[in-house]
Amino acid sequence: MAASKQRSKRAWIERHLADPYVKAAAQRGYRSRAAFKLAQIDARDRLLRPGMVVVELGAAPGSWTQVVLERLRGRDGVLRGRIVALDLLPMEPLPGVDCIVGDFREPAVRAQLEAALAGAKVDLVLSDMAPRLSGIAAVDAARSCDLAEHTIAFALEHLQGNGALLLKAFHGSGFSQLVETLKRYFVNVATRKPAASRAESAETYLLARGLKKRVLMGAPNPSPRWG
Repeated sequence: MAASKQRSKRAWIERHLADPYVKAAAQRGYRSRAAFKLAQIDARDRLLRPGMVVVELGAAPGSWTQVVLERLRGRDGVLRGRIVALDLLPMEPLPGVDCIVGDFREPAVRAQLEAALAGAKVDLVLSDMAPRLSGIAAVDAARSCDLAEHTIAFALEHLQGNGALLLKAFHGSGFSQLVETLKRYFVNVATRKPAASRAESAETYLLARGLKKRVLMGAPNPSPRWG
C-alpha cells in the first residue's frame, strides 16, 4: 500500500510539472495555475474593468487577485477600483488589496469584510472557495453547498443591481439545486468550464449576472438553507 501511494504521488508530481499552465504561471509570475481559470472566463465574459469594487472569497494564494489587479489597472498602470480579498489562510500582501484572514461564515469576519467595504456596493463577487474534503461524498457535497449558500446570501446583500457573481461549484449532489437558486435571484445564469480547469475535475464555475427586480425591491435573501 505504501509503495502504491508513493507511485501515485510521484505520478501526480510529474503531471503537475508537465502541466503547461503550471509552466505559464511561473513564467508570468502568477502564484498558481488557477490564474488562467479566471483570465479565460474574463476573456469570454468581460467581467473585470477599471473602477470596479471586487470582493474575492477564497483568495489565497492570490493568483486570481493578481488577475483582478491587472484588469483594474488603466492604460497608465494606475489601479482604479477596490479589491477586498478574504481567505482562511494568510495571503502574501499585494499592493492595493485589502486582505482579511478568517472564516467568511463567522459574524466577526463578515463584519470585517463589511467594514472594509464601508458601505460601497460591489460590482463583482468572486468565489473560488472549496471545502476541506473528507472523502465522504455526502459530507463534502453538504460542505460545498454550505459555502455556496453563504456566498449567494452575501452577493444578494451587497451587489449592485447589474453586478455579477462567479462561484466555484462541483457537479454532484446539490448542484442542480444551486443552479435553480441562482436562477431565482439573477437574470442570467451560465456554467463555465475554462480550459485551465482540469478535465477530470468535477469543478465548474457558475456565473450569475444582474439581480432580478424582486431582489432589488427588497425580497428576502436566501438564508443558509436555500431560501
